[in-house]
Amino acid sequence: MKLLPLPLPPLLSRLPRPPRPPRLSSALLGATMLELAVLAGHLAVYPFGLTPERRPPTRPAGTEPGSGGGTALPATAVAAPPPVVLLHGFVDNRSVFLLLRRALIRNGHGHHRHRHLESLNYSPLTRDIRAAAGLLGRHVEEICARTGHHRVDIVGHSLGGLIARYYVQRLGGDRRVRTLVTLGTPHGGTAVAPGAGIHPIVRQMRAGSSVIEELRAPAPGCRTRFVSFWSELDQVMVPADTACVDHPDLDAVNVRVTGIGHLALPVHPTVAAAIREALDAPVTGEDAAPADGTASVA
Repeated sequence: MKLLPLPLPPLLSRLPRPPRPPRLSSALLGATMLELAVLAGHLAVYPFGLTPERRPPTRPAGTEPGSGGGTALPATAVAAPPPVVLLHGFVDNRSVFLLLRRALIRNGHGHHRHRHLESLNYSPLTRDIRAAAGLLGRHVEEICARTGHHRVDIVGHSLGGLIARYYVQRLGGDRRVRTLVTLGTPHGGTAVAPGAGIHPIVRQMRAGSSVIEELRAPAPGCRTRFVSFWSELDQVMVPADTACVDHPDLDAVNVRVTGIGHLALPVHPTVAAAIREALDAPVTGEDAAPADGTASVA
């Protein structure tokens, strides 16, 4: 006996098939697993970053400790590159830079091994990016007075990069900041902003906020070089390229990172090597940079 297929009723035959669930790409799955591992490790060291970093006492520029204030800094100190200031993201602290800090020190070469590094904490109760940027400016002035350097470099993760950019672009910080490196920073504002209804500083990270619009304003003559690292697998930056610096007045290179997410940016060794390269590069009008202002690291 042969069974014949029954014809579907006309209405059912016109109904669309239910969509298949999206397949999680192997790259995104790997990045997600790495994010979870980074988060677990960071939670373990987080308490150690709650206290401020110990710093030596301030001394007048151009003197060395124990000199009585009249002896110039040694040649090695004068030749050393600018101090590097590390600035964390939202509800985080300086512990997020534990691995990056070690990488920058361990992989130094020549006089660059004398690079001065400092990690700054800002309070999670800070409610305004502008206020945080003003506080950063005061810290930078203190670091310059203490080290004898006229300029610093800054590495900012997520919100930390946005605070540093506001300081540079809107508060005159470009006279103090030589290079600003940002990691997963919402330069154009992000659509992912958990707690935006509770914390005002989170609302300022959204596209169209007053802070984001201020950063779109003209910035002629800005003296700071920007290097922005962004990842297409960053689930906090939506859209992903919002972490790129896109401003006609700014000297900016956007570096695309592949295979990792938001939390891994400050800890991945390949990113750390690229950050070190960006900090070691001289800032002159003859810097070698991609013609389209973009670069990429694996």
